[in-house]
Amino acid sequence: MSLTPELAARWREALVLKRDVFSTVERGRFVTSAGDRDAVLRRLDQVPWWTRPLARHLFQRERRALTVAGPLGVGPPLLFANDQALVRGFIDGVALHVARPSGDRGYFVSAKAALRRLHRAGVTHNDLAKEQNWLRGTDGKAYLTDFQLAFVFRRRGKVFRLAAYEDLRHLLKHKRTYVPEALTASERRILARKSLPTRIWMATGKRIYRLITRGVFGFTDREGGGPRLVHDAPIITAALKRDPRVRDAAVVAFPERRAGTGLYAFVETAASLSERQVEELMESCGVRPPERIQLVEAMPRRPSGEVRSEILQLVAMNQVDLIDPLLTGPAERDVMARIIAGRQNFRDRFAY
Repeated sequence: MSLTPELAARWREALVLKRDVFSTVERGRFVTSAGDRDAVLRRLDQVPWWTRPLARHLFQRERRALTVAGPLGVGPPLLFANDQALVRGFIDGVALHVARPSGDRGYFVSAKAALRRLHRAGVTHNDLAKEQNWLRGTDGKAYLTDFQLAFVFRRRGKVFRLAAYEDLRHLLKHKRTYVPEALTASERRILARKSLPTRIWMATGKRIYRLITRGVFGFTDREGGGPRLVHDAPIITAALKRDPRVRDAAVVAFPERRAGTGLYAFVETAASLSERQVEELMESCGVRPPERIQLVEAMPRRPSGEVRSEILQLVAMNQVDLIDPLLTGPAERDVMARIIAGRQNFRDRFAY
């Protein structure tokens, strides 16, 4: 199957961001009455028959939610939709787990306001525990994405209130991670009290959900990175660290034109080690090597010594203009200037 003639005439694919048994997601350009614009396409024409009913259900939920949420300015606008595909606008920003807005109270004020607007319109998101569904735009504000589990309510009854409560509770969990000192007394009470359906879900349904998604569908996604980040990256990292010439290594995921999701390895090493020698180290790993390898003198680190992988992921994704506000001082800026100058991915910038 393929795109309809109407959509094919207006869509220009740049690369595949994600492909699973429920949809294929592409990044590209879409022709509107105001001209071309960056956009994301979700298509169902490549979905296997055995998941098609559920895929269509999730697709219709997203379509309805974007119709309401898009005009609110809290999520991507819906640019086009038919029975097999939808095109939504692209939000220029990075996911919460990459942005890591520690101490940024303004971001969470914006996030709470966005959630309030969404709920006033009768929409609950229902998947806000995932940090990759929260974006930090280039304007510093919060945006929501991935509305496949969202629901549009006609009435704000008990079910709506429960779903909205859980949306808020998940936002506050992220706030507790990044700006715990900004939590109010009422917000702490919300965090301490899960709704009854959530308590039942955590005790029973979540285990079944994980069995189905990970066992049957093979979903092993880690913050939007895909199965290779879960399975292959630790093996690659361990193989690199076994060599005495390698001081440290970090492997992150990035959208890649041919592979869908690629791996980018940063290898902290002495100058005597070449890229070809690094490739030879990984030949015995038993997994596909990273699509990009970059040798570096040093990597950005937290005071604890932990590598700041969220910054390295911005390099891998070529979102280098978002890095400077995250840096802590002149020494880290010097380290990152050298890494950015030697980066191996110069393709168009985009987020998951």
